[in-house]
Amino acid sequence: MIKKEFEMFDSMGLHARPASLLTKKASSYGADIKIEYKTKEINAKSIMGVMALGVCKGEIFSIIVDGDDEETIIEALTDTLRENKLIYEL
Repeated sequence: MIKKEFEMFDSMGLHARPASLLTKKASSYGADIKIEYKTKEINAKSIMGVMALGVCKGEIFSIIVDGDDEETIIEALTDTLRENKLIYEL
């Protein structure tokens, strides 16, 4: 299992467009991928779950990957978020 923390940079937070990008990328992998925010932990492959988290600009959230190729997957998800200017890496 690997866990990485991020700070939301997008002024709209984790709304429909970034949630769609993240869930699409997460769904392309067989590993278990979760997003942890405050006291909630949801399946990163569920767009409704991701949007329901309500992560706002400046708030901290984590992505947790458990399964084969964890390092590759966490880096691919990080790249997707970074390329779309959605996060600061912590």
